[in-house]
Amino acid sequence: MKLIQAIESLTRWAGWVGAILIFPLVGALVVEVFSRYVIGRPTLWAFEISYMVMGAMFMLGMANALRIGHHVSVDLVSMQLNDKTNALLRMIGYVLFLPILAWLVWELFHYALQAFNSNERSGRSAWNPIVWPILTVWFIGFTLLALQVIAELLKAVAILRGQPLPEEPAS
Repeated sequence: MKLIQAIESLTRWAGWVGAILIFPLVGALVVEVFSRYVIGRPTLWAFEISYMVMGAMFMLGMANALRIGHHVSVDLVSMQLNDKTNALLRMIGYVLFLPILAWLVWELFHYALQAFNSNERSGRSAWNPIVWPILTVWFIGFTLLALQVIAELLKAVAILRGQPLPEEPAS
């Protein structure tokens, strides 16, 4: 299934980008701690950078977490069911979740566009950065999650049909 592989390749890449963002996050926090406690002059930007980078990490990683099965779930019942029944339950859940996710992606697109057009600022610190970049990352993250939900839905359908799932490429 080429579509599943294409979506999961994109999801994997976004998860990797999200993971790499730990380095600028740690760097900003180290600079802030040093500036605040050693020099005695806290930065104007570290708080804003840290919550924006942390948000980007979560947004870019959530679709990959779904891909590898690391979202929080209650397996008490599903562990007792066979693969086809589990696939059917997941399929029902994805079908119910997808319209909400589509609406969220649509609204985030308009929210990011409006922030870009109005040059919206955060208003949380003296630095007061523009917010459209982080809102765009939110839009991208939820778009990737929607795509991964579609891939998971297709995998559930394949299981119900008795078809083999695509092989995971070697990392």
